[in-house]
Amino acid sequence: MYYYYVIMILANKFRFRYIVLFSLFLLSQAYCLAQVDSSYIRPFDQKLAIRAYVMDSYSALSQDYDYDTEYTYRPNNPISLGLGVSWKNSSLSGSYGFGFMRDKKKGNTKSFAFQYHYYKRKYVFDLFFQNYKGFYQEDASDKMIAFCPDIKLIQYGAYGQYFFNNKKFSYKAAFDQSERQMRSVGSFQIGGGVFYNDIRSDSSLVSLGRYNQKNLQIGISGGYAHTFVIKKNFYVTGSFSLGLNVATDDINNFYNSKINFFPSMFPRAAAGYNGKIWSLSVSFVNNRMVLMTQDSRSLNVDSGSMQINFIRRFNSAPSKIIDKLPKRFR
Repeated sequence: MYYYYVIMILANKFRFRYIVLFSLFLLSQAYCLAQVDSSYIRPFDQKLAIRAYVMDSYSALSQDYDYDTEYTYRPNNPISLGLGVSWKNSSLSGSYGFGFMRDKKKGNTKSFAFQYHYYKRKYVFDLFFQNYKGFYQEDASDKMIAFCPDIKLIQYGAYGQYFFNNKKFSYKAAFDQSERQMRSVGSFQIGGGVFYNDIRSDSSLVSLGRYNQKNLQIGISGGYAHTFVIKKNFYVTGSFSLGLNVATDDINNFYNSKINFFPSMFPRAAAGYNGKIWSLSVSFVNNRMVLMTQDSRSLNVDSGSMQINFIRRFNSAPSKIIDKLPKRFR
């Protein structure tokens, strides 16, 4: 209940009532224990799991200059290597991007990026913050044209989706592999989020010259997700949500400023194999925002990640480790 009081205090201060209602909805789900159909969803027998993974987090700005010409700007991020451990329903993981795991020909990007994806059976919650300076430019054929050190992107936001068929369909079985989807099934989903974008450029976004835009978007979304189980051990999951956002460039005067409506898209996919003691998977997550520039051109802002996971499960954990865990985790 402590979290509810904190959120309501913030609501009175910042007047984000609709965001607060959505946050309270997500928090309320954490306290609801859902009964599941065991013929569709089953836990793994082992309580301890070690995860090793490779992750490529990315952002991209794409803009149409002419009817048949599109340019994309990307930061030159290194690929990250990660390690995680799970015990029952609790997990901890971290990753680090090594400098040598980037293409030096595409320039040097100064970056700080954080993405958090929280998968539960009833809902998924995304939290992200990204700060990039220095992008390289590509044409439609993914050929590098130039390095643009003046482009800067600051982006952060929160996004969540609720799954109606949560007694049979498990989103975390596909993307977190903390349980198993036993039979093919799907679910409709609904949710929304809040997103902030700050994009700056001295001259590289050539249609505008010097460019500085701060944009706030709040919206709702809905879609469908489906998992296909193949020969019990293999699975393929696809998910797509389409949203409609209320947007403004005058953040300090949100209620009285000019309001625009923009679409948003949230495609996700995963595929993998679950054995008795080990699992292997690959997943893709993407969030796309649409902005309108000062010369009435659309500017797409994409963020997401691609990840490869290898998970090894154990029947028991060393007693010394268990003794150090809080009692509620044992």
